[in-house]
Amino acid sequence: MKFVSTIVGIVLFILFFGFALKNTQEVDLHFFLQYELRGPLVLMLLAFFVAGAAFGIMALAPTVFRQRREKWLNKITIQSLQSAAGTGNAPPAPDSVTPPAPRP
Repeated sequence: MKFVSTIVGIVLFILFFGFALKNTQEVDLHFFLQYELRGPLVLMLLAFFVAGAAFGIMALAPTVFRQRREKWLNKITIQSLQSAAGTGNAPPAPDSVTPPAPRP
């Protein structure tokens, strides 16, 4: 499986590298207040991809932190209920299984 993922990674790298080589022309990016940015198309695409990924991570962060907090609170609740019931964190006792009698 590692071999297949390595081959897929190499193929994707070659495809993206070829894409970058084909898109080196200069582009103008016009902002408000007559601000203008000029650069290669592939770098503009990369910059906006990275910015989009960063905004996505920032948008997801509150949900991740809330879920971690809920998990921590649930863990504390479980521990307090187990200590109140007197079970603690002891593993369950195995079932008693008798081995089969040897055959003659």
